[in-house]
Amino acid sequence: MSQFAINLLFVGASFALYIGIAIWARAGSTKEFYVAGGGVNPITNGMATAADWMSAASFISMAGLIAAGGYANSTFLMGWTGGYVLLAMLLAPYLRKFGKFTVPDFIGDRFYSRGARLTAVICLIIMSVTYVIGQMTGAGVAFSRFLEVSSSAGIWIAAAIVFLYAVFGGMKGITYTQVAQYVVLIIAYTIPAVFISLQLTGNPIPMFGMFSTHVESGQPLLTTLDEVVRELGFRDYTADVSNKLNMVLFTLSLMIGTAGLPHVIIRFFTVPKVADARWSAGWTLVFIALLYLTAPAVASMARLNLLTTIYPDGPNAPALAYEARPDWVKTWEQTGLIRWEDKNNDGRIQMYNDANADFASTAEARGWAGNELTVNNDILVLANPEIANLPGWVIGLIAAGGIAAALSTAAGLLLAISSAISHDLIKNIINPDISEKGEMMAARISMAGAILLATYLGLNPPGFAAQVVALAFGIAAASLFPALMMGIFSKRVNDKGAIAGMLAGLLSTLLYIFTYLGWFFISGTNMLANTPDNWLFGISPLSFGAVGAVINFAVAYAVSLSTEEPPQEIQDLVESVRTPKGAGAALDH
Repeated sequence: MSQFAINLLFVGASFALYIGIAIWARAGSTKEFYVAGGGVNPITNGMATAADWMSAASFISMAGLIAAGGYANSTFLMGWTGGYVLLAMLLAPYLRKFGKFTVPDFIGDRFYSRGARLTAVICLIIMSVTYVIGQMTGAGVAFSRFLEVSSSAGIWIAAAIVFLYAVFGGMKGITYTQVAQYVVLIIAYTIPAVFISLQLTGNPIPMFGMFSTHVESGQPLLTTLDEVVRELGFRDYTADVSNKLNMVLFTLSLMIGTAGLPHVIIRFFTVPKVADARWSAGWTLVFIALLYLTAPAVASMARLNLLTTIYPDGPNAPALAYEARPDWVKTWEQTGLIRWEDKNNDGRIQMYNDANADFASTAEARGWAGNELTVNNDILVLANPEIANLPGWVIGLIAAGGIAAALSTAAGLLLAISSAISHDLIKNIINPDISEKGEMMAARISMAGAILLATYLGLNPPGFAAQVVALAFGIAAASLFPALMMGIFSKRVNDKGAIAGMLAGLLSTLLYIFTYLGWFFISGTNMLANTPDNWLFGISPLSFGAVGAVINFAVAYAVSLSTEEPPQEIQDLVESVRTPKGAGAALDH
């Protein structure tokens, strides 16, 4: 059986499973469409939330980022997992006790204002739309390679599959589909990692294999990797981070951005009880850890495999002849995600850090005239089985896993957008008298419209598309997270303060990111160079979400303290949300 047929079998079987589940779990009411009826088991919800969270960025991109940046990019692991600790301790149980369907629903009622609800809807839509671009693009990458179609065709196929199970199933259908997608993606991620770890270290557990002895060199794998990258002008893979402030701010931005993601938060409205919301967050962390503990090992082993493929006799020996390149390179060249340019006309593939001025003389002595191989970081996880010459069924499995990761998060984001439009905008602002049947129709039409918009943006990504994940987390961290925290833990913050805070956090973050990552994507040009020398106080645009959150808190409290207190019934509501049921009676005895 050909590799294409194997890929088609695995991917087709997974699609049939998702659509079958959607038919079985079709939503019949608005409560089932928005929160799956509110009866999802915490373990089931934890698995679905893990799939909702582990997007194409986690499955496809994260290991590539760590492979390229080494220890410095471990902040992604710390920030993204740390966010679930915040969710479990500070948000999930209180939001579940409040008993609403969506994040804008909570903000609108807590801050007793249509303006606050509308502001939250705007923040949610901006954040979700930017985030979903990456998911559609990731699906296009996976489809283009494994199903041998164009990236554009892949995006359309992804849109069609999401449409079939999300529009009709709503949260109920998405929940059980995401459980299946989690099983697919975690098996697809770990099985190749086990094979590769065995090949390189003899240890079948990847996270332990990363710290084990490299079979070929006889020394620790990371030591071997450090030596290889150092000989090619790159900094050590395990090198420390020089800008600790930036590292802390970036980690914090990812943490509070995670805790403020609306498509993740709404999953905690689907469980029966308040205690189940906390348990759901704990189970989510367990299920995420299975992938996140494996990712650093996949990254380090992929980087070493790639470089030893190009330099089979070591970095100081001649590089691989282009004509002798392995089949996996030829395959990925067809996608445009690997490119080679023979700059010194020797017919060999030189891959090194030509931006390192200190390494220039060494490169010149070796006859190198610049880096010749460009490898998109996003392909490392998908190409890993081929690089390591693993069986065809493993390649088919990871094809299904990469697509499942992109589709699961896309569905969650699209549901968040749909719910915000149909429930918060139409039901609570535009037409409060709409019937349940009318609201269901509005929800499905909103979902279909969101899918079409996501498809269009995936096909025609704006100029800042490479930074969409950072932008999404920055918006969530700077706008929604502070509003949720103040809504739960402060009785003094009023409607005016909440609106002013969200707008201040949102606008300051957008302004900073667009200024330093490209002057408003419309122009597509960098008016200010994206270098640490030009950043304000050395703060990276990717880290500014944490600063935006501080601005949000400060503005909200300043405005609230200078205006009237919230109504007494709102203050009582906040107190009731924070106080466990029966606590007052216990304190009286």
